[in-house]
Order: sequence, then structure tokens, then C-alpha cells
Amino acid sequence: MKIWSVANQKGGVGKTTTVVSLGGLLARRGYRTLLLDMDPHGSMSAYFGLDPDQTDASLYRLFQIKQSKLTVPPQQLIHATRFENLSLLPASTALATLDRQLSTADGMGLVVKHALDLLSAEYDFALIDCPPLLGVLMVNALAACEHLVIPVQTEFLAVKGLERMLRTLSMIGRAKHRVPEYTILPTMFDRRTRASVSTLQHLQGRYVSCLWHSVIPIDTEFREASRSGVPLPIRSPKDRGSLAYEELLDDLLTPMAQRHSPITVGVSQTHA
Repeated sequence: MKIWSVANQKGGVGKTTTVVSLGGLLARRGYRTLLLDMDPHGSMSAYFGLDPDQTDASLYRLFQIKQSKLTVPPQQLIHATRFENLSLLPASTALATLDRQLSTADGMGLVVKHALDLLSAEYDFALIDCPPLLGVLMVNALAACEHLVIPVQTEFLAVKGLERMLRTLSMIGRAKHRVPEYTILPTMFDRRTRASVSTLQHLQGRYVSCLWHSVIPIDTEFREASRSGVPLPIRSPKDRGSLAYEELLDDLLTPMAQRHSPITVGVSQTHA
């Protein structure tokens, strides 16, 4: 099972959209895909019709089970969606209390990794939607994944979130823990605006070695897909946002040495 996490230490940059879109594409291609909602706000859970205030079988239960030393199969916490090959381990708003509860507990940074180890024969992919804060949830997501996608809205304040995220990865590396390979993903790009163009130029100038070669465009269809509870690549496969995520997925499935170089602003941009 391949495990990818999607994280940035800033909200509203397209994390949930990225997880849902990649998950929808993988499911459409026939891959057994598990989505994990680790954000206490539960946006992805709500996308698929679950209420994070009311869901008992949730990711929060994994941590309760670990604390109580019970043996409960993680399969019991997984919800089927109405889409073939797509399952969900939803969030609970109680996830927001974990850092306070677990401040002195040992072994809580690997709870999700161990659960996914038990599920490895049942799924081809697991995609993790992370909260925008550094804490036990993000530590679990980083420890579990083999690749990290960092969505960055192409506007100045989102770049600050990227800088915090990269400092976090550097801190993890200095502590001699494994740092996952990562891809910086420019999102909500609108070539008609100076802010988008200048932010993308900044990313290209500073992070070229790990920057994805293209962009995810601004697209109102993402909002319509969320309203209908259907991943955009399933709802509208030929939409420009769907095609951009399809290109991203192809790239993530390609070995690093064979990937494209980043685009240059001003050159023809298929999805912009």
C-alpha cells in the first residue's frame, strides 16, 4: 500500500480538495483507496456526508484504543462511500483534544502508521488529509507516509505556511527521524492576477527542485463538486481541474528521476 499525506501549516490552500481529487482518480482507475481525515474540522468527512460531531467510528477511536490497550481491528472504523473502491476513515471534532490528552503519553506518534500496517493488504493507496497545525496528528501523518504533497495557494500568505511546513520537516530531519519525499503543489492559480503570477515565480525561484511542474487552476467546479459530495474527477472528468489533478497523479506515480521540470511563468500553461 502506498501512503501519501497532504499537509500545509496554513488552512484554505486546497488540502482537502487535493486528497478528494486524487482519491477519486485512484478509485476511478480501479485502485482500492482509503482516505483518512485527520483534521478536527472534518471537512473531508462532511464532503462524504458524515458529521464529525456525531461520528463515533472515527480516527479519534484509534487513539482511544491505543490508550486503553484494547485490540480493536481498524477495519471496524472504516466507512464505505457511495463510490466504488473509495473508503473513508473519518474525523471527529474530538481530535482537537488529542494534544492535551496525550502530552505525556508514549508511542502516540505511530498510531496511524500501525493501523495502516494492519490494512496494507486491503488497500492499494491511503491518502491522509492533515490539520494545518503541528501536533500529534501531523506527526502521525508524516510518520506514516512515504510521500508528502504540500499544496500552496498561489498568494503570499500561503507561502508563509509553506515556509513553516519546510521548517517542520527540517526539524524532524535534525532529530534524525525519517523525512518523507515531498512535492510542492501550486494551487488556485489564476494567471490573470499579479498575485498568482508573482507567487508562482517566487516558488520557481526558490523551490525548483521539489516544485511540481504545473499548477492546479482556480476553478469554481471544485466548489460545485463539494456541494454535490462527488469528487470532481468523478463528477466532471474533462473539467480543467480534473485534468490538472490527473496530470499530478500521473507524476506522483512516476519515479522521481523521470519527472518533469517545473513550468516557467509566461510559457503556455495547459491548465492555467
